[in-house]
Amino acid sequence: MSEVTVRFVGGPAHDLVRAVPAEPDGCPPAHWILRHPGGVGPATGGGPDHLYRREPPVGDDTWTMRFVHTYPVGMTE
Repeated sequence: MSEVTVRFVGGPAHDLVRAVPAEPDGCPPAHWILRHPGGVGPATGGGPDHLYRREPPVGDDTWTMRFVHTYPVGMTE
């Protein structure tokens, strides 16, 4: 599985750059739910989830995922 680099903009993960799985067309997913953007805490439970939406890539081939909203704890489980 290939990966693509994205920069998260807005919300709790603002300016975080991370590799995410690429879709078959080489783009990141249209939507991405991010938990614990600082990399702290368990992978499941213990905090809210943050929804980000894909935007077109910037000049250096880094895609942007823009913050949409935060789900209350347990809403995405």
